[in-house]
Amino acid sequence: MTAIREIITDSAQDIQNEFDSLNVDRGGSGIMMPKSRFHLIRVRGLKSPAANILKQELLSLGGECATGQQVILGDPEPGDALIMGTRKQLDQLVPKLKSQPFGLKSLARELADFLSSDNGKHSHIPGPLADLGGTPENLPLIMGVLNVTDDSFSDGGEYLDPDMAVEHALKMVADGADIIDVGGESTRPGSDSVPADREMARILPVIERLSANCELPISVDTKKAPVARTALEAGAQLVNDVSGGRHDPEILELVATIGCPYILMHMQGVPKTMQSNPQYELLMDDLHHFFSERLDVALKTGVSADRIILDPGIGFGKSRRDNYEILRRLRELKVFGRPLLVGASRKSFLQNSAGDNPPERIDESVAAGTIAMANGASILRVHDVRPALKARVVHQGMRASL
Repeated sequence: MTAIREIITDSAQDIQNEFDSLNVDRGGSGIMMPKSRFHLIRVRGLKSPAANILKQELLSLGGECATGQQVILGDPEPGDALIMGTRKQLDQLVPKLKSQPFGLKSLARELADFLSSDNGKHSHIPGPLADLGGTPENLPLIMGVLNVTDDSFSDGGEYLDPDMAVEHALKMVADGADIIDVGGESTRPGSDSVPADREMARILPVIERLSANCELPISVDTKKAPVARTALEAGAQLVNDVSGGRHDPEILELVATIGCPYILMHMQGVPKTMQSNPQYELLMDDLHHFFSERLDVALKTGVSADRIILDPGIGFGKSRRDNYEILRRLRELKVFGRPLLVGASRKSFLQNSAGDNPPERIDESVAAGTIAMANGASILRVHDVRPALKARVVHQGMRASL
């Protein structure tokens, strides 16, 4: 019988519990804790001298730094590196880099920010979630999908009639939804954009009646500034933009002026073509680069950082494998310190047989949502509210054990 047991956790409390079970002195466990937390961090855009200094400093501390051969050999083009070290080694690295040239002072500041936030774990309830009624006890929030369209992938045409749309929304409210997301333009793979006036004609009667009949926050799912403005005036309180502000930059100016929460989503391509053989060299690196760039644009436009929610865009320019990788590695995106929204509900990557239809994927959707919750999602966008709430109860029970 084996006498060893590997402890796999990212929880400091789990590690402290192991120390306590051995009756380790609290002073001693405080010294050892930083040595028990290991980090693997990718650094983008290092010039050769900076990469070589970084590697030598880490080696001197007992850590490691991997770079491509071209960087070591002095290629003038910037390259990337992988930092490997314990929390203690990285804490010691920061002051060493502060005195170094070639952009390493800036890297020291970024590392210090990262370490102080413990990979974003402090940000489980920032700005917009509090506005939307979120507390540590009821996260993730459940966002119910209301497609007022004729061609959405799962329920297109079912809720074009405003009476039926409002009835369905109120049912989701009764089932326990925290947010209702109203959209008047399908963004399914292969879909065409619709004119703003048609989009507004679909959603405005619904938003007006919903805002008068329920107290839950209403989200408008649109990439067009005129549609978002009209929806907000009609009673919506947040904007869900699948284009991340690229389709209509004025939507960022609108959000900045009003100060409402803003969901910024990643999508490769546009809905019409996004699923035509999507390709990534490194998926998570691409997501990180995209969010870094779009957050910078949003902040420069005047959007407050604590208004922004990030969505990695499950099913938007992603292969089946890509979608599962995002679910598995979702926690890496918490480095931005923003809430994460995941919308995997009923999507085709969950398909188990060629004949199943989107409404038949409830069990698979709940499984995907549960994985997302465990890996740091703050909002789940779902078609089926009650099963998602049941999964949240299980997640909350697991979280209470920490």
